Amino acid sequence: MSQRDTAIHLVAGGLAGTAGAVVTCPLEVVKTRLQSSKGVGLPPPPPSGASNSKRVCSKIPQHQEAKWGYRRTMGAMFAYSKQADRMLMSYNYQVQQCARAGHARTAGRMTLIQCLRHIVQNEGARALFKGLGPNIVGVAPSRAIYFCTYSQAKAILNQHIPPDTPIVHLSAASAAGFMSCTMTNPIWFVKTRLQLDGQNITAWQCIKRIYAKTGVRGFYKGITASYMGISETVVHFVLYEGVKARLMAARAMEGVPSDQRSPKDFLEFMAAGAFSKTVASCIAYPHEVARTRLREEGDKYRKFWQTLHTVWIEEGYRGVYRGLGTQLVRQIPNTAIMMSTYEAVVYLLTTHFNNSFYENT
Repeated sequence: MSQRDTAIHLVAGGLAGTAGAVVTCPLEVVKTRLQSSKGVGLPPPPPSGASNSKRVCSKIPQHQEAKWGYRRTMGAMFAYSKQADRMLMSYNYQVQQCARAGHARTAGRMTLIQCLRHIVQNEGARALFKGLGPNIVGVAPSRAIYFCTYSQAKAILNQHIPPDTPIVHLSAASAAGFMSCTMTNPIWFVKTRLQLDGQNITAWQCIKRIYAKTGVRGFYKGITASYMGISETVVHFVLYEGVKARLMAARAMEGVPSDQRSPKDFLEFMAAGAFSKTVASCIAYPHEVARTRLREEGDKYRKFWQTLHTVWIEEGYRGVYRGLGTQLVRQIPNTAIMMSTYEAVVYLLTTHFNNSFYENT
């Protein structure tokens, strides 16, 4: 691969990542809040059964509660009738419903619209774009490094093993993900802290606070989870390259030259990118929850597997998939915009430089 081609992929990757990040930033903020242990902080809305539970609880007279409490205490000494047992079971169920109505977890019931509305009402509309600064600063070099490394690794591997095979795409995507995570993790760490912070602090204030508490090593907290996330990128690009190859083969059968692009082609690239990213996100999503928890303030979450185990024990399987719906809603437009922008910029720049070359010769 020539230096010109490398520069083209570098510019295309940076522009593609920036376009996707700006458009989907509000969804990124909501997703990060849902993944955290604190959630968004929305007061729990009345559940469908809460009003009925409260109404049932309010109807229970105080002398009746005392009477049933006495019966429960003496239950080991006296045999009750079946009717009394049913009354006790009904009473216990009602008490449990009252408790759940008052202490149910919020994050599990929040919708995307509720989260957005809550953030706007309590922190202002600007809060939906928290972390956008580090995102813009980081997404361009991150995507540029990724796409550049991916293209170069694929070109090198194609020279030594059968070209454009799944192992080539997998190895190139792994190398690109590792390089991108290592070089840009501090930027994403600051972005996550800003999105989780309920105060309007600047990125510089956040950086100084992190450095004062944990030093340089603090900016790399959660990088293990980022490395685990390479599996998502690998699945994404392997699927994307496979779908893209099939699309190109279909074009070849129709007699369309491979160096020409139409609006239909870019729509197909968008669909291929959205499909591949959705599948990859569902498979590897728990690493994102672990990464967000590791980037929170405090020492409760220290290592990747310890974090996943803690979340699983405390919140169950739903905990390790918190925010997945928002992630999918965000990833579909983000990936579609990113991949189509990348393909469009590569095509336009390549065409421009090729035309300039032929004109000069």
